[in-house]
Amino acid sequence: MNKYEEKLSLLSEMIAFSVIDGKLHEREYLFLSLIADELQIKKVDFNGLFHQENYPVVIKSEFERIQQFYRLALLMHCDGEIHEKEKNAIHGIGINMGLNPHAIKRVLKAMEISPTKMISPEFLLEIFQEQLN
Repeated sequence: MNKYEEKLSLLSEMIAFSVIDGKLHEREYLFLSLIADELQIKKVDFNGLFHQENYPVVIKSEFERIQQFYRLALLMHCDGEIHEKEKNAIHGIGINMGLNPHAIKRVLKAMEISPTKMISPEFLLEIFQEQLN
């Protein structure tokens, strides 16, 4: 992903997802801040995303869609609480991204049983690759 606007859109989608349960937890904000730093988003632009409408950009690369889905899943786990709205929303987002519903469920289940709530990048890609065969 090269364009700054696309990166802002990804972060905006994550911000919208983070408040789906009605609040923004401090850990969620810190996680979003780390992602903003990783994407090289200016702090003023990052903070401005909390006050504007979400206009998602379609992610063309399957790898980038998987990566964004995983970021959202990590965000869902970072406050230590998983709300039903978050579960429903992440499934819908994954399907709208064109990701395989079975792979989505497997990734979320693997993260749920992981003590760190994380899975390896290799395992993540393996789950989605299995669905292509």
